Amino acid sequence: MTASDPDIVSDGKDWTWVLERPCDECGFVSADLDVHEIGDRIRENADSWASLLDGDEDRLRQRPRPDTWSPLEYAFHVRDVFELYDQRLGLMLDQDGPQYPNWDQDVTAVEKNYRAADPNVVKGELVEWAETLASRFDAVRGDDWQRTGYRSDGAAFTIDSFARYLLHDPVHHLWDVGAGR
Repeated sequence: MTASDPDIVSDGKDWTWVLERPCDECGFVSADLDVHEIGDRIRENADSWASLLDGDEDRLRQRPRPDTWSPLEYAFHVRDVFELYDQRLGLMLDQDGPQYPNWDQDVTAVEKNYRAADPNVVKGELVEWAETLASRFDAVRGDDWQRTGYRSDGAAFTIDSFARYLLHDPVHHLWDVGAGR
């Protein structure tokens, strides 16, 4: 078993509530999302992250508090979210009712050493994965929006609700680093 960063407070919340009500912190309203625009919204979000990653490297690496990720760590997490959700969306499109394996984002951050990452590499990969995921969403048609998949805790998603749930994560993390305020 790989340990997570002992300084970071793990977020054990079940964020699926963002499908039912607005996020009080970042203001995201999943019901307002036209899922046919999800690809463009992912690309716009990636552009915001790319601009942020062009900033001062010392500032990008600085944690606002010891128990909170730095902007670079959040960006690397968003990069991984785009990759993971592309894989999960592929499963939903290729299989009937797939169950996704559990993903511990805190362990991943340590294993991939988010803190020591090169911001330019993260930026390039984040933009690439965003485009890959956006293009896959762009290709979803008709009844496929109602195809289902299941998180390891049993939470069920259609591709429609999956898109809404997904977009909240990178939007919220821009808010976390102050770029979405």
